[in-house]
Amino acid sequence: MMKKILLTVLITTILIFIDESYSCTNFIITKGASVDGSVMISYTADSYEAYGELYHYPAAIYQNGAWLEIYEWDTGKYLGKIPQASVTYNVIGNMNEHQVVIGETTFGGREELGTPNGILDYGSMIYIALQRSKTAREAIKVMTDLVSEFGYYSSGESFSIGDANEAWILELIGKGEGNKGAVWVAVKFRMEIFLLMQINRA
Repeated sequence: MMKKILLTVLITTILIFIDESYSCTNFIITKGASVDGSVMISYTADSYEAYGELYHYPAAIYQNGAWLEIYEWDTGKYLGKIPQASVTYNVIGNMNEHQVVIGETTFGGREELGTPNGILDYGSMIYIALQRSKTAREAIKVMTDLVSEFGYYSSGESFSIGDANEAWILELIGKGEGNKGAVWVAVKFRMEIFLLMQINRA
């Protein structure tokens, strides 16, 4: 197992130094792969604009009929609004009070699958799901239900989603202009360490 870990780190280091590119990197460690049975997910968003950022969304209770305005995570562009949840959970960084954690890495995908009329972009989905989920499975349901109803705005994304017991990958991409929703698949990891790194060439 140690040899596999060292090989993974070595390959990752080589790729970083020989390829002039930008990428996000997630390490996913399951209960069966960690010494103490912990699930761990690391998230490196390789954007100099995001260095040092630590976001906080306090737990809250909302009146029936409240709305949540959605602004694109990367640009601040207003995309629309969705109904606010009646109860939201405390979120600091990319983890909430129930130990649900979400990271991401962009794979882009086919340009014709972009959905410019969608309301939910990848960044907003992460923090909305964290505010509304007690488990990784619930976060996946929140994200996929939202894009099904309101449309997906971003390009292809791999989301690393975990809680105290499980670790998942959710891959999601739009259906193309004029088509609401998204094409997605979710996979649960078992006894392994997984490195997810997407290389987006400049």
